[in-house]
Amino acid sequence: MSRKRAIITTVMLCLVLASYYVPMGTAQDKPAAPEAQTAPAAAPADGMITLSADMKALDNGGVVAVSGKAAPGSQVYLEVVNDNKVRSVYFDDRKPDDNTPPPYRLYLTHEMPAFYQICIPKDKAEALSKVPASGPKFQYSQVLKDLGADVAYNAPAKIGIDAYQASLMASVIGSRGDIMPKLEAPENKRRSMQLTKGRFRSKGKLLVPVVETAPDGAFTAKVTIPSGSAPGKYTIVAYAGKDKSAPLVIENKIAFPVMYLENAGTSVNVFIPFALTLVIAVFGVLIGAGGGFIMNPVLLAIFPALPHTIVAGTVTPTVLFSQGSGIYNYSKIKFISWKLGIILGLAMAAGGFIGPKLTELISIEQYKFVFGWILLVLSALLFWQTTPGYIAKNKKEQAILKEFKKRAEESAKS
Repeated sequence: MSRKRAIITTVMLCLVLASYYVPMGTAQDKPAAPEAQTAPAAAPADGMITLSADMKALDNGGVVAVSGKAAPGSQVYLEVVNDNKVRSVYFDDRKPDDNTPPPYRLYLTHEMPAFYQICIPKDKAEALSKVPASGPKFQYSQVLKDLGADVAYNAPAKIGIDAYQASLMASVIGSRGDIMPKLEAPENKRRSMQLTKGRFRSKGKLLVPVVETAPDGAFTAKVTIPSGSAPGKYTIVAYAGKDKSAPLVIENKIAFPVMYLENAGTSVNVFIPFALTLVIAVFGVLIGAGGGFIMNPVLLAIFPALPHTIVAGTVTPTVLFSQGSGIYNYSKIKFISWKLGIILGLAMAAGGFIGPKLTELISIEQYKFVFGWILLVLSALLFWQTTPGYIAKNKKEQAILKEFKKRAEESAKS
């Protein structure tokens, strides 16, 4: 009996001692009281800004209430950065002046944050409203300087950038051009601003006036992480003049059916593009096009956060599935001219080699403009060819239609 009592006593003693050494972050931790999370930050030390938030995690986006304290009379800016990295391209084809030819330089990075935003003081809202929403007139570097937000522009300035001396001929043969020497820090920062604007495109995504600051330096802001943003850690740093806060990290979580697209830097509910593509594929194969030319503008309209280069690249291989099943069924009813098909296929192979490289050299505005006009011309041409007057004058069309009807009837009977 004494041995059993000794064993029980020893086990209980070990349990008591273990309770004092539970690691941080285990289930034994007690959550912070709501008062502690939302309480005003303490007075900052010299050269330091305090910063706190009302939550530490989000579920597919949300609003984080941020508060803190800077030196009295300061204007506070917040830099919000996601830790996921994506690709961004900027093609410089602007002439410096009338007497100088365009530089034709391609700037490429694979280190652009998937989400980037600077929160500016609310009293800057009127000045921000006068800035063009997007396009060439939206000069990101100048806007940052005018709003005083350049003090918070730090994370993108440190990304690695590859510069190429591009040319049309180099793109045709599948090359970006000749690699240029590594950019110096000031030039790297300037080009990073062009890449940042090229990636996020509009002032509404890059700059938001949400910071309210009191005369004593206390400030509050509601930082919005939109639904469909990248998952992972979002680092928030407050800046006021030469002072800055310690990083504040917020975790954004997603779960199926929401899926993160690494090269696009955004998340989508997979059921939406699935249902959309199903309808488009039926119509696309019906007219012998695969549906890619329809999916492209529709995806850009529904998912504006997707880069046009990613949309073009993603749609291209997906057409193989609809085309494969379409080829099988069209061959069964003998609607395929293989000789003509092979000739057209060789031309499409050459175009498919050149197209992806040219995509890097145009902006989203140029892409939509050219693609829109192509669709308008094609739709007008197709509509004209379906008018009764055109069909009546074209006996060949009538013969083709009769043959198609005959083959379709024979196929239905078999």
